Amino acid sequence: MLLLEQIVAVITIGNVILAAVLIFMERRNIAATWAWLMVLLFLPGVGFLLYLIFGQRLTKKKLYRLREGEFSHFRAAVDKQKKLLEQGELQVNDPAMERHRDMIFMNVVSDGAYYTQDNAVQVFAEGHSLFDLMFRQIEEAKEHVHLLYYIFNDDELGGRLLKLLTKKAREGVEIRLLYDAVGSAGVSSRFFRPLVEAGGEVVSFFPSSIPFLNFRVNFRNHRKLTIIDGKIGYIGGFNIGDEYLGKDKKLGYWRDTHLRIEGKAVYMLQARFFLDWNLSAPKRMQESIDYFPEMPEPKGTIGCQIVSSGPNSEKQQIKHAFLKMIYKARHKIYLQTPYFIPDDSMLTALKMAAMSGVDVRVMVPGKPDYLMVFWATHSYLGELLKSGVRCYLYEKGFMHAKTLVVDTQLSSVGTANVDIRSFKLNFETNVFLYDSQMARQLEELFVADLADCREMTMDEYLNRPLRMRMQESLTRLLSPIL
Repeated sequence: MLLLEQIVAVITIGNVILAAVLIFMERRNIAATWAWLMVLLFLPGVGFLLYLIFGQRLTKKKLYRLREGEFSHFRAAVDKQKKLLEQGELQVNDPAMERHRDMIFMNVVSDGAYYTQDNAVQVFAEGHSLFDLMFRQIEEAKEHVHLLYYIFNDDELGGRLLKLLTKKAREGVEIRLLYDAVGSAGVSSRFFRPLVEAGGEVVSFFPSSIPFLNFRVNFRNHRKLTIIDGKIGYIGGFNIGDEYLGKDKKLGYWRDTHLRIEGKAVYMLQARFFLDWNLSAPKRMQESIDYFPEMPEPKGTIGCQIVSSGPNSEKQQIKHAFLKMIYKARHKIYLQTPYFIPDDSMLTALKMAAMSGVDVRVMVPGKPDYLMVFWATHSYLGELLKSGVRCYLYEKGFMHAKTLVVDTQLSSVGTANVDIRSFKLNFETNVFLYDSQMARQLEELFVADLADCREMTMDEYLNRPLRMRMQESLTRLLSPIL
């Protein structure tokens, strides 16, 4: 009995100490602090272990330390572009983008997101056509293929891609594959052995040195990038796995959005891969013109900025760019996201837009892949409905697209969900598109998806079962740490 009392005393003291650390030392977001205090209160002992795994911050303030001279020409170009924007001398291809110079400037200042407008962009809304073209262009690669994926599964699609990459490595093409250690936790290193033996390089992002326990599990590289010969880039919501082809019986058809880019915006994707690779790999990549080949002829006329954010920065660049887009809206805002757990700033922006007469529409999945996130999402949808936002539940399959379209002018596609995790904890990258034609194409996709949706009404929300109300209330309290 004495031993049990001592154990209880130790757990209690540990909870008090950790609570003090949360409140007085870490100075984290108030909502997240209260959420962790609840976990410590209701799960003593277990809550402490959960905090060690999920609650810690990254200790390094600057994960990405550029060496002297590294990407110096990019930094010089960004500084020059900043001056052009300050002087009002930057020319834009699409006249409608004249009123969005302030957003371009903000992304240049906050993230060094160089604005390019010589790009051709192709949109994919389903996996078969995307992977058919991507695999074909990897087959045609002459110099290098760089891949970064949150999920890379050991299944039919993953096996096909690995076989193709192994073949290209044997042909002398440089192959580098970076996968997230948490997102791809079900894949063993043996799966990648044929590629490594063929000369390819495979590295995991933030792996654990302790089996079955990763103290950096909370910080996930959620990016999905493929760069081929430094000339073609792919980015969006699709990972590498059979479920992304609609083969998961539970989730069914997989609705996602991905982009294929040609033009100088690919340089920015390549630079992003460089930084993530050099953070993770024992052997650093050296900057070379071979990875940033000259593009003498414009591939198109679409304006793009590649914006990245993560726990290595306090600026939350992608969230701020979303907020900027929403506050600039005059007519309509169309948002698709699989996980909708906004912070107060994002929720307020959407509500204010709707109350100002803007047609605000939010589309989320009608079926869950993660129940707690699904319940939390519904609690926020109810709040939007009260302000006049129209909310839709996609029922054809699973909605995984991450798109935002404003006024048929500005649009964004990328890896970031509209949730606190994507804005603060995950390493994410989005493409912000300054082109009316691209915005119209993405808007038309949204409208087409409405045929496969059920609109949630206020009456439906108010009459939901008591059990669902309780689930929403509980997960809403925990939403800052989901």
